[in-house]
Amino acid sequence: MDLHYLTPLFEPQSILLFTGPEEDGEAAQTPQARALLAQLKAQPFKGTVTRVDTDMKGTLADLARVRADLALIALPENEILNALELAGRIKCKAALVISAGVGAALAADMRRVARRHGLWLLGPNSQGFQRPALQLNASCSGALATQGQLALVSQSGALTASILDWAQQNRVGFSSVISVGPHTAVDLADALDYLAADRQTQSIVVYMEGISSARRFMSALRAAANAKPVVVLKSGRKEAGNAAAQTHSGTIVGRDAVFDAALRRAGAVRVRSFVELFSAAKCLASRYRPVGRRLAVITNGGGPGVLAADWASTLRLELGLLPEDAARALAPQVPAGASLADLIDLSEDAGPEHYSAALQACAKEKTVDGVLVIHSPKFGGDAEGVAKAIVEAKPQFSKPLITCWMGDASVHAARRLLADAQIPTFRTPEAAVGAFSNIASFYQNQQLLQQTPPPLTHLAKPDVEGARLLIEGVLAERRHVLTEMESKALLSAFHIPVTQTILARSASEAMMIATQQGFPVALKIDSPDITHKSDVGGVALGVMNATAVRDIYQEMMQRVARARPQARINGVTVQAMARNRRGRELYIGVVTDDPFGPVISFGAGGTMIELMGGTAMELPPLNQFLARRLIERARVAETLGEWRGAPPVDRAALEHVLLRISEMACELPQLREMDINPIIVDDQGAVAVDARIVVGNAAQTTDGRGRTSYGHLSILPYPARYEQVWPLRGGGEYTIRPIHPDDAQMLQQLVQRLTPESRYFRFVSSMAELPPAMLSRFTLIDYDREMALCAVVEEEVPGADGQPVTRERIIGVSRYITNPDQTSCEFSLVVDDQFAGKGLGSRLMHSIMDVARDKGLQEIIGLVLTNNGNMLKLMKSLGFTVKAYPEDPDFRLVTHPL
Repeated sequence: MDLHYLTPLFEPQSILLFTGPEEDGEAAQTPQARALLAQLKAQPFKGTVTRVDTDMKGTLADLARVRADLALIALPENEILNALELAGRIKCKAALVISAGVGAALAADMRRVARRHGLWLLGPNSQGFQRPALQLNASCSGALATQGQLALVSQSGALTASILDWAQQNRVGFSSVISVGPHTAVDLADALDYLAADRQTQSIVVYMEGISSARRFMSALRAAANAKPVVVLKSGRKEAGNAAAQTHSGTIVGRDAVFDAALRRAGAVRVRSFVELFSAAKCLASRYRPVGRRLAVITNGGGPGVLAADWASTLRLELGLLPEDAARALAPQVPAGASLADLIDLSEDAGPEHYSAALQACAKEKTVDGVLVIHSPKFGGDAEGVAKAIVEAKPQFSKPLITCWMGDASVHAARRLLADAQIPTFRTPEAAVGAFSNIASFYQNQQLLQQTPPPLTHLAKPDVEGARLLIEGVLAERRHVLTEMESKALLSAFHIPVTQTILARSASEAMMIATQQGFPVALKIDSPDITHKSDVGGVALGVMNATAVRDIYQEMMQRVARARPQARINGVTVQAMARNRRGRELYIGVVTDDPFGPVISFGAGGTMIELMGGTAMELPPLNQFLARRLIERARVAETLGEWRGAPPVDRAALEHVLLRISEMACELPQLREMDINPIIVDDQGAVAVDARIVVGNAAQTTDGRGRTSYGHLSILPYPARYEQVWPLRGGGEYTIRPIHPDDAQMLQQLVQRLTPESRYFRFVSSMAELPPAMLSRFTLIDYDREMALCAVVEEEVPGADGQPVTRERIIGVSRYITNPDQTSCEFSLVVDDQFAGKGLGSRLMHSIMDVARDKGLQEIIGLVLTNNGNMLKLMKSLGFTVKAYPEDPDFRLVTHPL
């Protein structure tokens, strides 16, 4: 029951091997077949291997009694389909096609054959995979890797071979090595799914070149990164952005920056070079889990230490400092010339005992999150002795420990000692600091991963329907760019403050409006056909009197008519100039990325947007935590406090605007691009001065009940619409709502309260509580492929001051996980024993079935222990069909059409 759907592929007990007719010699075999046979011969598989080495005529009868989990196929292109068909007929559960250069058409035929027979197909164009624990080298990527706890998934066969070669020299072992090529059926997301649940895998390294489904990839990556560290190297970085974009957003936000934002939100760590990938792999293999970005540097030379500190500052790390009392306590244990103020510079006289004392001091201090130990060769120095001291100290050191033994020939033995102890060691301070930065980012990104915002915030409800009608009206006119008036109306529908803007259709109207609003004013041409007004002389700022308004109006109309004679001109808009010179001009934008969907960007605005740069990005939906982090990542953030005599801006107002933009991105799938530039923020609030919005037709924007389906988002929002309040039999009420990460402690308490029998019925285990990894997996879900509903009651308990306080308590959970066939799902149910017999189980099942039905699933199934009479009785009362489970007589299979 706990087996992953890809277990037959990656953990086979028996293999059917197709490598071509042996009697015709090597010429009849593909290069991949010869390499595969060589690897299987060099390292025999622990299970059974049945080889099909004939031309396959009459083979079906010969193999009628063969039972194989996995079919290994390394044949010429014209023979692959026949082999797949044969594997399917003899009930193989999975197939691996090792090949190169197979086109999209033939690959589609292979997927159809595999789908018809229920085969999980890795390939074509795969270099195979390795599972060292099974002594299985089903690849042509080189010798079988050493067994370890690091998994590698790669979309490049050549890079896979290079990494394996590097790993042999650096004593890095792997739990799995998986190569996925173009057009493969089992893709990168499937591999991540499997590795997230694989108990032999503690960390994952990914090399990728592209994805097909952003929602599927993000769901799998979030699940994997929630369970264990994931480091990603992606090729094809593109900073130029979209040349055809119609707003600043489209030209500033390049796809690579969007990918950065996606990885951060998924809780993964991104590296940008092959060297960094190896550095991260070294740290992951050591199973370090940093909890911050404060790096202490212990060195025997000032120069290398300063280089490390400089690079740490560049990477926005903090220097981990010893408190004054700790420095005083350490001083007598180190050479007299040591400096402990910032860097822990032990001086060139430092020996093993001094390094050991400094390391012990760092281990005790909460101001230090990780330690970099640098050793420079000195005449008469003991590089190997210092390394031994570090190795001996490691078992008592719980923080990330990274080393840099500079030099070459004189430090080989020391480096080997450190590598054997799985202590990451580097040749330069910059590489070591970079490695710590990459792994420290894991902690920060995990905080982003834990956020599960709803599409609409706690703020006042926006006029979503009015906004949609406005957009539909624009699209009905076959326009895509909103006028400034329309753009500001759309912002106003989401309660974003805008400057009052009034359209004048004549010079006299403009004079009257300007006089009423008060000078100075801004005049801007209003035309649905002109996107960049300033390019045609359609903007005038700081107009100081009525006469100037009249003259500028007339000149502007003539100038624009000459520049764009075909453009439709409605008139000129008049708005009062923002008077507060202490405000900061900022920029907020939205751009639609392929494949990640809408992305929110934030940075400097006005004329500084291109000059200052440093725009930060985040995927919607946002909550206040994510909005705050988005602001902090932008370069302009340093100007938002007290700056050049101006008071700090109202950050809460700025965060609220970002939350409103997130609501727009979630609720308006037609939104393609948006610039609010500038939005002026000061200590009194925020106001949008100018806005430009581009819209387009969306495929399907609502579900069957008229609600936004959020299919345009790569991260599904928290589905608050499934929250319901129900009366509790016997008095009181309870709430059923989707689970979220903050429920982890309450879920653990529920499991701890269950009787041993109830725990066994639910988990088929005698465990007293959920392991941390399982608890995290049960509470951080993607709301797309799986759903969990918890029943919650409020109860009064004594507070810290003895006064009663109200808190929530989870009293039941129902959940489903979508099966790989994408049409059915498997459910589970648990109810607090203290609330048994109150109708809770029935209500939780009805609710989870409603959600599954809402998602378009056709059947819900479950496995119930044969001796769990109460559950079987409940299933029958709900209309489930109960029948024997052929694979295990201890269970009953229960099914219900949706």
